[in-house]
Amino acid sequence: MRIINKKARFDYKLFDRFEAGIVLVGEDVKVLKALRNLSGSHAKILSGEVFLISPMFTKAKKLLLHKSEIVSVATKMKQKGLTLVPLSVYTKGRIFKVGLAFGKAKRKFEKREAIKKRDLEKETRLR
Repeated sequence: MRIINKKARFDYKLFDRFEAGIVLVGEDVKVLKALRNLSGSHAKILSGEVFLISPMFTKAKKLLLHKSEIVSVATKMKQKGLTLVPLSVYTKGRIFKVGLAFGKAKRKFEKREAIKKRDLEKETRLR
């Protein structure tokens, strides 16, 4: 099973990618499989732990990272003003993993430029 956040590449300029485990209860797995949507999700660092905040879950879900990884993530987020964006949720065996990336939000004009560029590429491929 693989759930992809399609809006992340459109809404953010993405940088370093990494993966983390996620703590889920049985009902959370059912919700995740049923909704299959990550848009509007982001991760935050609260009291030295990383949490996935998503509109599909009622409570924030804890992400499993080593302390050294959490420290490096926190410093990058503070220094460069980046956001942690979930790109995908997938399974490795019976374990759920979250693919994360650092992202900087695109402004409206950058999104418009991306749409124009994509449309031009489509037109040239069709000719």
